[in-house]
Amino acid sequence: MAVHRRDVLCGLGFAAAAAFRDVHLHAASDFPRRADFLIDPGHTYLNAAYTHPIPNVSMDAVRRAASGRGTLPSPSGGQSGTPKSLFAALINAKPSEIAYVSSTSAGENLVVQALDLDRRFDGNVVTDGLHFEGALLHLLELRKQGLDLRIVKPTRDARIDFKDLERAVDRKTRLIEVSSVSMYNGFQHDLKAVCDLAHANGALVYADIIHSAGAQPFDVKAIGVDFAACSTFKWLMGDFGIGFLYAREDLLDRLRRPVMGYYQAPDLEQYFPPNLPEGPYVPVTYAFQKSAGGLFESGTLTGGPALNVALLTASLNYITSLGVANIQAHRQPLLARLQQDVPRRGFVPVTPPESTGPIVTFVKPNLAAGEIPRKLQAANVNVRIGTDWMRVSPSVYNDMRDVERLLDALS
Repeated sequence: MAVHRRDVLCGLGFAAAAAFRDVHLHAASDFPRRADFLIDPGHTYLNAAYTHPIPNVSMDAVRRAASGRGTLPSPSGGQSGTPKSLFAALINAKPSEIAYVSSTSAGENLVVQALDLDRRFDGNVVTDGLHFEGALLHLLELRKQGLDLRIVKPTRDARIDFKDLERAVDRKTRLIEVSSVSMYNGFQHDLKAVCDLAHANGALVYADIIHSAGAQPFDVKAIGVDFAACSTFKWLMGDFGIGFLYAREDLLDRLRRPVMGYYQAPDLEQYFPPNLPEGPYVPVTYAFQKSAGGLFESGTLTGGPALNVALLTASLNYITSLGVANIQAHRQPLLARLQQDVPRRGFVPVTPPESTGPIVTFVKPNLAAGEIPRKLQAANVNVRIGTDWMRVSPSVYNDMRDVERLLDALS
């Protein structure tokens, strides 16, 4: 019996569902969720914005899927959603508006190509200096080829002034590219205002949502964003090698197809001897599906390796069971305490106090070359250390005791 690749992927989804059946809906009072992760009792991990630990339920799903992967026929059973449908529900999109991509950068590249911004330099692109560094690299390389790229400079206190953004946008702007939450300091645009500005000038908006999706409520329809992308190894609690690209449904017919491949045409049929059609020889017939996947997917990205399907299905179900609003509510007092007490230890806060994202960042000259990294390592406290900045990003498994350990290590 022939086994189709799509059948294998479905089997992995079933395995994820089986692993998730024992997970129940949680209330805000159920936090922290440390027992849901394999974190050493002596270790304080406040670095989820770098890489989020994978929940135990997801690791169980991978083990079941790995066992089922070597079994024919594949295990069957009821699914508890698919990664696409679960992610779509998380950001208030349709599953048909979601495509699998290998990374956030892959999603951003596909949007730029679909808008012909890498070939036609008859307009401008507006971004800012707090946008994701990989996207800035991409756009700067296109500037060398002729793209009119306008980069709004951050203010001295690490914000993007909306008036500066307004001045950069005109009727020739084709795309505004920003991060919904800055990876550096958690700065958040009024993204709806950015979208309104873009649309009033005939432009579109791409948002990097890697530090929004799964970390805080995010509604693509209410905000009006046209494209968004994220990897899953941060707040979606997945692994490397798989992410999501959102593309607004009514834009799909206006876009250039940036890649082509097998998974875009579900009814593809190939003709072999002796059953060849009459007339001019055409080896295959096909029709592209009208969806984000039908435009942007070119291979088996559900996930490389395919066990990512099981892992991500379980993780997204886990996040849904906790509730993104509950996750955000649990984290906010921890961030507020950090904003209050870290500056008393000689750091300057650069995250806006009104930020609702999952990140707080503090500046201290020559931080990486000083004694702080050594003290943190000795205390088994893991945060993100840059040359002269420190980023702290707690998650569902953290509580105020973890914050106290960090504060003690900084003293």
